[in-house]
Amino acid sequence: MSTTGTNGTTRKALVIGGGIAGPVMALALRRAGIEPVVFEAYPASAEGIGGTFMIAPNGLGALAVVGLEAEAGRIGQPVGAMVIEDGKGGVLAEFARLADLPPGRLMRRAELYEVLQRRLRETGVEVRYGKRLVGAEEGPDGITARFADGTSATGDLLIGADGTGSTVRTLIDPAAPAARYTGLLGVGGYSSYRLPGRAGRGESVHFANGARAFFGYWGLTDGSGTAWFSNIPQPEPLDPEEVRAVGAAEWLRRCRELHSDDLPAREVLRVADAATMEVFPRLEIMPSVPHWYRGRMVLVGDSVHAPSNSSGQGASLAVESAVELARCLRDLPGHTAAFAAYEAMRRPRVEKIAADAARTNSQKSSGPVGRMVFRLVAPIAVRTFMSPEKTLRPVHGYRIDWDRRVAPVSSGAAVTGP
Repeated sequence: MSTTGTNGTTRKALVIGGGIAGPVMALALRRAGIEPVVFEAYPASAEGIGGTFMIAPNGLGALAVVGLEAEAGRIGQPVGAMVIEDGKGGVLAEFARLADLPPGRLMRRAELYEVLQRRLRETGVEVRYGKRLVGAEEGPDGITARFADGTSATGDLLIGADGTGSTVRTLIDPAAPAARYTGLLGVGGYSSYRLPGRAGRGESVHFANGARAFFGYWGLTDGSGTAWFSNIPQPEPLDPEEVRAVGAAEWLRRCRELHSDDLPAREVLRVADAATMEVFPRLEIMPSVPHWYRGRMVLVGDSVHAPSNSSGQGASLAVESAVELARCLRDLPGHTAAFAAYEAMRRPRVEKIAADAARTNSQKSSGPVGRMVFRLVAPIAVRTFMSPEKTLRPVHGYRIDWDRRVAPVSSGAAVTGP
């Protein structure tokens, strides 16, 4: 059913995608007085699926707007200092977290997904599974989504939260760019190796540009061992079937070989458990998308702005955008004005973060010479222009003022926030 939004227009939104951005979008729409229905392509929910990521302070702030601050703060573990290393255990740079902001949290995707699904049930938001979008037709008073199973649904808006392989993006613009492979493959898991000092207590997260591959690791707060990941240069992308055919034991062997000269990676991997490993065959980034919306359709989250995993901002930017889009729809009298304000508000921020992450990615896949140059330059950069205040504040310090009204783009007031 439709409800009356605060701008006096009766609206119902069809949200395509039930991962992270889609549920947050639905919760923010409900708070804005718009009735959402979520459509998920897969036939069942995704409990237990997905790797580990960080929700940064800005992402936690966006989740707080939809009432999930306390629940998000109880899952995973807090992120303390971020330490950049040389692959031999030596420290190149350290970024202390900003003391006036809550710490980010490292969590399993499945943990946040469970929290979101529970809140959707509690608030009565309908989620329909097995609904793979294949087309959409607009009329003068609404838009009808068509699904692969022959069913359809009609609403006033259609919001694409359907990830890097977005169908909605191609409906908006058939010539829209596809996600671009970064040249890196992701592998991660757990090890019984116990790191010394504060790292072993989970008080710091470490990133090392090793001799042949990038390695990240942090101690688990319960002291049971270490979580780790490796970004492996892989010129040609693999499909999931090819990854599965290699097998976890062989991927672990390859990681051990790549990091055989790196510390502490070598020791962490020596006692790593292959049964805990996950392999992500193609780490992707979205190039700049020319058209974020058309007619009654609009994009949110990874479907329109997916920075590389090097940013640590993919999920956080997705939930930010979902909440900001809901504000625009709440405050502006028509969807075209709302979509325009939303894009003006979000595009500069997400594209700058994506560009910065792309530079980091190029360092990860640049080969031994590039990694050596990075090890030489990093200490100088930190002493000059890469202070935590200069690098982290603009990203982590972003806060959404839900109660502040959004003005149309023409007034110049639509771009809000830090």
